[in-house]
Amino acid sequence: METATAPQRLTPGEINLENHPCFNRDVCHKVGRIHLPVAPQCNIQCNYCNRKFDCVNESRPGVTSTILSPGQALAYLDSIMDLRDDITVVGIAGPGDPFANPEATMETFRLVRAKYPEMILCLSTNGLGLTEAYVQELAELQVSHVTLTINAVDPAIGGQVYAWARQNKRIFRHEQAGALMIEHQMQALRWIKQYGMIAKVNSIIVPGVNDTHIPEIAKEVAAMGADLMNCIPLLPTADTAFADLPEPDAKMRFRVRTLCGEHVNQMTHCARCRADAIGRLSEPMTEEIQALIQRSARLPINPQESRPYVAVATREGMLVNRHLGETMVFTVYGVDPEDEEEFTIVGTRKAPPTGGRDDRWKELAETLHDCRAVLVAASGSTPKKVLTDAGIQVIEMEGLIEFGLRHLFHGETLPPNLQRSFQGCGKGLTCGGDGMGCG
Repeated sequence: METATAPQRLTPGEINLENHPCFNRDVCHKVGRIHLPVAPQCNIQCNYCNRKFDCVNESRPGVTSTILSPGQALAYLDSIMDLRDDITVVGIAGPGDPFANPEATMETFRLVRAKYPEMILCLSTNGLGLTEAYVQELAELQVSHVTLTINAVDPAIGGQVYAWARQNKRIFRHEQAGALMIEHQMQALRWIKQYGMIAKVNSIIVPGVNDTHIPEIAKEVAAMGADLMNCIPLLPTADTAFADLPEPDAKMRFRVRTLCGEHVNQMTHCARCRADAIGRLSEPMTEEIQALIQRSARLPINPQESRPYVAVATREGMLVNRHLGETMVFTVYGVDPEDEEEFTIVGTRKAPPTGGRDDRWKELAETLHDCRAVLVAASGSTPKKVLTDAGIQVIEMEGLIEFGLRHLFHGETLPPNLQRSFQGCGKGLTCGGDGMGCG
């Protein structure tokens, strides 16, 4: 019996760019792609988008079952490559926007390119945060395919599609948001083509808003060198401004694509991929793969590090019920060495004295150096960033400590009713660490 041999690793110059199932319909049933969900934040709010996590049965952009750090994403990719031999593309497509999360996006691409030189790398972005410096590095990493979602080239129409757009901490609304998006998207497309990448433009067909306008988008992007266009029918989604609009019928889809096809080649086999899509187009995520991504998500942020513990902000030792900034003593848990299904308290850690601003959180990161995560009722954005950068995941929840520990150590889903997403209190969005809660 012959022993299977591992496929020969290719150099980046030998990447077969034809093996991208989204850009080449002829291979979409032969090869697969994997999207790594490392970009949770977004810098715009589209009126058709609801970024809801933990919904494995929904297939649409903006949805993922979990968020991974770059290191966790590489570990997940490794496990997928051990399992399958048909993955030719690694992409980043959210669930927010890759360039609202540029550090995680670029680090993920660096890690993947270093380990898998033959892999096609691609990304999907709204273009707002895409600078020339990022485009230049993407080209150096041989990210070959870039998708831009462009829904208007008229600011008035764009203002109907976008609820808001954020740049440099300033919020733009209505027609101003439309104008901002168009300016940055057109510039992003110029850079993408200037640096030699393949460009696809996605446009969402929104009946009564931009359905008659999309051919104008096609005309403009074609003149700038776009290689392919994907006119995606609106998928009305609950809790969005466009929830009650009708989904475009076959006649509207045909008309839009035919008119756009006069200017640029059309993609017609889109599967509305999730931010954690895996496999061939329209292939559902199996329980085995779902277990793999959840297992990867509970690794330390930097998987090569040994971080066996979890710190908890608790008042009485049963519930996660303290804000990060008001916690003076953290209880530290680990897996019981005699029973891996149980947890044990391994000690307590005193938080650094209040005050000190960012230095306090750096000291806390050192105090919790062997903890992979901290469970808190809430956390300001500044301490969360400092701890995350130090390799400590900040989980916001309220409820029984055991649920949080089972989520982190055993990969069990954290019940939605326990999850929290703190946006800030008082007047600020950062925490001064004054012992009065996060503000």
